[in-house]
Amino acid sequence: MGASAWNYCVPYEPDLHRAFESLRRKVFKERGYLWAGAYRGRRWPKSERALWRDESTQEEGTHSILDISRIIGPDAEPASHTLKPVTEEEALRLFSTRRPTRSDLPETGTLPCERWHGRAVVLFDAEGAPNEIYFWGVSGD
Repeated sequence: MGASAWNYCVPYEPDLHRAFESLRRKVFKERGYLWAGAYRGRRWPKSERALWRDESTQEEGTHSILDISRIIGPDAEPASHTLKPVTEEEALRLFSTRRPTRSDLPETGTLPCERWHGRAVVLFDAEGAPNEIYFWGVSGD
């Protein structure tokens, strides 16, 4: 199937884990992911557990935030299926500011990321207050 990039922008939540889990639930509920069974006329899974029991999902992923299973610390080495928050120093390198806004995102929405990994950065409003969280990643082989 190949690799594909994904991205989401959600309202700011001080607890990154809560924002992450809320986004995952929303994407699953709204079927905002790739599921090979749908192309074979099968019913959509009723739970994430059922989704991941599907062999094609295990091999190809969902090409969405659902391919990320946990958040790691900003200083941790990335492991497959993890999301790593962007540090202020990385934000400075990526966006030329420690407090990026939505307008600092590239028009394509594509930022550097390794396959089977995700990243997250807090976006700020014009007054410098946290406003949104931008999640992005790459899934697939």
